[in-house]
Amino acid sequence: MGTAGFVSRRATLVRIRSAAVLLGPAFVAAIAYVDPGNVAANISAGARFGYLLVWVIIVADAVAGLVQYLSAKLGLATGRTLPELVRGHTSRPVRLAYWVQAETVAMATDIAEVVGGAIALHILFGLPPVVGGAVTGIASMILLAIQNRFGQQPFERAAIGLLTIIALGFLAGAVLARPSISGAMGGAVPRFDGTESMVLAAAIIGATVMPHAVYLHSGLVRDRHGHPRTRSELARLLRATRSDVGMAMLLAGTVNLAMLLVAAGTLHGRTEATSLDAAFAGIGDALGPAAGALLATGLLASGVASTSVGAYAGAMITQGLLHRHVALVVRRLITLIPAFAVLAAGVDPTRALIISQVILSFGIPFALVPLVRFTSDRTLMGHDANHRFTTVAAWSVAALVTALNVVLLSLAATRI
Repeated sequence: MGTAGFVSRRATLVRIRSAAVLLGPAFVAAIAYVDPGNVAANISAGARFGYLLVWVIIVADAVAGLVQYLSAKLGLATGRTLPELVRGHTSRPVRLAYWVQAETVAMATDIAEVVGGAIALHILFGLPPVVGGAVTGIASMILLAIQNRFGQQPFERAAIGLLTIIALGFLAGAVLARPSISGAMGGAVPRFDGTESMVLAAAIIGATVMPHAVYLHSGLVRDRHGHPRTRSELARLLRATRSDVGMAMLLAGTVNLAMLLVAAGTLHGRTEATSLDAAFAGIGDALGPAAGALLATGLLASGVASTSVGAYAGAMITQGLLHRHVALVVRRLITLIPAFAVLAAGVDPTRALIISQVILSFGIPFALVPLVRFTSDRTLMGHDANHRFTTVAAWSVAALVTALNVVLLSLAATRI
């Protein structure tokens, strides 16, 4: 009995380790869901409406989980990335136009990430925005150099390490803020309080489905696992991917919820918290300098990690659509130019974040529509094509997120 029990436990440990080795890509993609744009939206929601929009974060996380799983499934089942499949199903003029919008969205994403890092370094060390942006850019280049030199798995570990810092920073802040449990539970009931709350709900959900994360995940799983040769191998990888996505989205959703709870517990009713600088200062006043530093460290890690992942996604988009390879570090230098231009021009950082999210909204339909179409195509996906229920849910999500981004775009355009 003792020997049999030992063998059984050993076999269980081997299975757990084998499954754990397959995890990782979804956690890299999940960094897009805790980027500085999410920080701005969630903290604004908590500061203005307290716990009212807790339910929006829950819905947004569920939507993100479905979208990211479909992207990963596409990469595993076809052995190709979403940009590569778009390239194979479009003419050259359409492809070039598609690439232009994807690059525009990637640069807008990069502006948000670099600006977020600059804000964090200003809060922590008082660095001027341009200097903070440069430090953020250099740190992201180091992360990309790891990928170039050592491959994807070390890059994944470094990105997951930064994700852990983000999570610890905001979760610690939520614990120190001592949010109202009854208030948070009440916020899980869907409702609004005027037009402004609807705008913030659209911002939270719209910022959740980042186009570059949708493109990226199909490539991350393909590059990590290759194209499965047998049905059983594909089934095993899809099971692991469901676990990967589930855990990554649970973590991202918890971090986003923590952001809102911190703001709701410390800033609700304080009209002066109109920017991230002011919001973090208010949190520091309420919880102490150490708490403010923890949150700012989380924001810094968010900026560095998300800008690296954004550059990785941009290179994958160019490779897939144009069949041209651009070194990650070279691409990093090119995409830093617009971000530095914004910071050097003296644009208010929080305002720059809002403008970047508006530009980013343009790319949502271009990522979601082909994703749902391809994953529903039995000729392309075979037995792994979406079930009818999944297809209906995916088209509904695509329509909802696109509509919310159109609303957010039109409302934000009147305020910029």
